[in-house]
Amino acid sequence: MRGTDRDMPSMPAVSAATGAAPPPTKVVVEDICGFLRVLDDGTVLRSAAGPAFCPTTFPDSHPSVQWKEAVYDKAKNLRVRMYRPAAAPAGKLPVLVHFHGGGFCLGSCTWANVHAFCLRLAAEAGAVVLSAGYRLAPEHRLPAAVDDGAGFLRWLHEQSASPAAAGADAWLAEAADFGRVFVTGDSAGGTIAHHLAVRAGLAAAAAATKRGEPAGHNDVDPVTVRGYVLLMPFFGGVRRTRSEAECPAEALLNLDLFDRFWRLSLPAGATRDHPAANPFGPGSPDLAAAELRPVLVVAGGLDMMRDRAVDYAERLAAMGKPVELAELDGEPHGFYTLDPGSEATGELIGLVRQFVRSCCAAAPKG
Repeated sequence: MRGTDRDMPSMPAVSAATGAAPPPTKVVVEDICGFLRVLDDGTVLRSAAGPAFCPTTFPDSHPSVQWKEAVYDKAKNLRVRMYRPAAAPAGKLPVLVHFHGGGFCLGSCTWANVHAFCLRLAAEAGAVVLSAGYRLAPEHRLPAAVDDGAGFLRWLHEQSASPAAAGADAWLAEAADFGRVFVTGDSAGGTIAHHLAVRAGLAAAAAATKRGEPAGHNDVDPVTVRGYVLLMPFFGGVRRTRSEAECPAEALLNLDLFDRFWRLSLPAGATRDHPAANPFGPGSPDLAAAELRPVLVVAGGLDMMRDRAVDYAERLAAMGKPVELAELDGEPHGFYTLDPGSEATGELIGLVRQFVRSCCAAAPKG
């Protein structure tokens, strides 16, 4: 999908609190396609309209999928959309926890394109899909989004540990196999998945060291994450990659836009080599020390982030980590949410389904 910022609809930004256009005396210092504006006094204004790449023509239902919405963190008003195949399965289904993209600044589990993708993912992957929201920048800068991802996994643990307890969701417990959980994410959501994998991997290695045992994960826990799926992860770095440098300025998702996402989402004053952006930056955790579960990294041949995703997978492989790289030639960044009904999206879901099956087949019982 190609275009420029001028292709995006022109509209006044609307304050979530007041619904008002920015006062004429204020100056806009950051503008994300008219949907997110930051004023010189720090005020953040968000448009009430959906983005141009999220038309209402996307289907809001699927003949073989049931879905419902819930609040998983009342204090932060964070929501999750839950999807499950309508046909009664022979047994419980694996769970795909999914985090949406949007440069940590935009996006929602309620956006029509995210919803349509999750409907198809649940139907064709044969899984329960949990599309979880998280706090957005610049109101909540990183690591807030990653912390919310960890918070969602704690909520999932509560659901699994006491499915009959007050507050537990029986609709979810009926279908979900909490011993076969996979964390997936699109773009910025893929970056969240990476950080959750590293946090869990470092914790597992540290616990094993303390016990004097070989590193490993606790498969007795009610929630067991079997693997991670990073769909075109949104990584950064001060040094430009070739795919970044060659990205046309007129592309809808261009280098300037991604730089603005990082300026708004990273801690104030941080560079793109901050650990939240660059997995291999000078202050980033040592991934060699982390006991990682299997990771599937998906890259697109036309994606500006392509080189970073490939480099990430190759470095993990060189460390001996269980990683798979799938590159889809001719596909741009986030094609599966730009066109959830496409043939290429079906191919991607097939890759995810096969990864889930292979990880479950190889996992120890317990």
